[in-house]
Amino acid sequence: MNSKKKSILDRIKHLEDAIARGHEYLKSGAHAQWSGFRPLFAAKERDGIALPPHPDWVKNVFLPRRERSLKQAEESLERVNELSD
Repeated sequence: MNSKKKSILDRIKHLEDAIARGHEYLKSGAHAQWSGFRPLFAAKERDGIALPPHPDWVKNVFLPRRERSLKQAEESLERVNELSD
């Protein structure tokens, strides 16, 4: 397996894992402190405790971005497979 194909497969695995964690968070609140949900600039705190991500943000921003990236990675994998044939 060449390095391009391996890196794309790793990226797909990582994105699928992130999507699964996002869905689990929406269903049960698990993975609330996962580093993938880390804020870009500053964490919101209430009474000194870091707040988990807002479910609407996970549903409307996090998951669609990861799903779009997954689709692009799968298309890239198809192109690499076509070139290697």
